[in-house]
Amino acid sequence: MSLNWSHPLIPQRADPHLSLHDGRYWFTASVPGFDAIELRSAARIEDLPEAAPRIVWTRHAQGPASWHIWAPELHRVDGRWLIYFAGGERDDIWKIRMHVLENAHADPTQGEWIERGQIHTPLDDFALDATTFRHGGEQYLCWAEADRARQGKTNLYLATLANAWTLKSAPTLISEAVLPWERVGFAVNEGPAVLQRFGRVLVAYSAAATDANYCMGLVWADAQADLLDPSVWHKSPTPVFASANGQYGPGHNSFTTTLDGRTDLLVYHARSYRDIVGDPLHDPNRHARVQPFGWRADGLPDFGQPQPDGPVQAVDA
Repeated sequence: MSLNWSHPLIPQRADPHLSLHDGRYWFTASVPGFDAIELRSAARIEDLPEAAPRIVWTRHAQGPASWHIWAPELHRVDGRWLIYFAGGERDDIWKIRMHVLENAHADPTQGEWIERGQIHTPLDDFALDATTFRHGGEQYLCWAEADRARQGKTNLYLATLANAWTLKSAPTLISEAVLPWERVGFAVNEGPAVLQRFGRVLVAYSAAATDANYCMGLVWADAQADLLDPSVWHKSPTPVFASANGQYGPGHNSFTTTLDGRTDLLVYHARSYRDIVGDPLHDPNRHARVQPFGWRADGLPDFGQPQPDGPVQAVDA
């Protein structure tokens, strides 16, 4: 197997989301200023660093989505492009909520991005990192949100959608930050990324503070189960991806494949140093990285460890 891109792939792009649609890769991520959403595209992953980024949306001057524009994801659903992202308010910067943009053009860097507004949830609290997937004839939304009745900062929820910006079902709690490694610095489950393989629906997520303690966990359910039943979800008792090989705080991942679909790829960010001066949120050097991963005999993914900087190494998938 020959993989040609370098590690890191794109510097200073946190919360990377890389997807493959109709033979073309699309990349978006949090930009260092947390003030806009950019897209870039290429026919090959190795060409993404040189692809010109296109700003498709900028934050408002005030009100909702005017501060802390975080973690955009680009999805193709029912022939339309969607961008899910989180944003706060200039006068209340931690009033983080989830928002949706929609574009009917075949090329998401063209056409008009229409603001569909906030995704309203029953908790109506600090909410972010929305992702969507289709399963069993339903479109689902998975996201992170705070619940003041529970310990911890954010936990993971799942619901079906009536449309891209409206919940259809009541949210189901599928993962709570209760394990010690999920609670270092902050008690956090966030950044869900969905993978459907081998008769399971798997959700990778990120946990702990956004410094070197940041790491990935995994929950999963049988594909035939009722995903809105919290009892069907199983959780790894240990992190599935953590700091190693000179890469610190790996997480907020997404998934894609090689062009031929034969190799699964893990997309994530990490820093190349452990110690951070000041608030980790203000350190811009979480770089986007992409590496292949394989599967264990029990049907669960084997992400291995973060690879060191340099050419990406192939694995036996």
